[in-house]
Amino acid sequence: MSSFNRIILVGNLTRDPQLSYTPANLAVCKFGIATNHKWKEREETCFVDCTVFGKAAETFNQYMTKGRSVLVEGRLQFQQWTTPEGDKRSKHAVVVENFTFLGSRGDDAGGRVGETNAAAVPATAGVSGGGYEAPPPTGDEIPF
Repeated sequence: MSSFNRIILVGNLTRDPQLSYTPANLAVCKFGIATNHKWKEREETCFVDCTVFGKAAETFNQYMTKGRSVLVEGRLQFQQWTTPEGDKRSKHAVVVENFTFLGSRGDDAGGRVGETNAAAVPATAGVSGGGYEAPPPTGDEIPF
């Protein structure tokens, strides 16, 4: 039986991205996003940890800051670990394969999906060796 693991989230960064490198010199950028769900008079916020790799990780770290809006697409990964006290912990996280900057760089709170200042970046390009070379286009450079 085949399976399918795909997730798409739109939210705001909960903290500045943290860029690091593996011993093999692969860039790894970790960040968190918050998504909101509203119904009737209630609102629920979901906090999600995300990781992007390669050249796209460097690009993400360069252009994103806490509070900015982003659309991420990737796969869920289940992580388990044991704390130094011996407690078992687990969580789901997103391994980002594509992301889209939402809003303009000048917006502190980001923007909405569909704004003309959105820039799509294939996160997997940096992992496979191709790499994303150009910075995201500004509002004047988008072809539509």
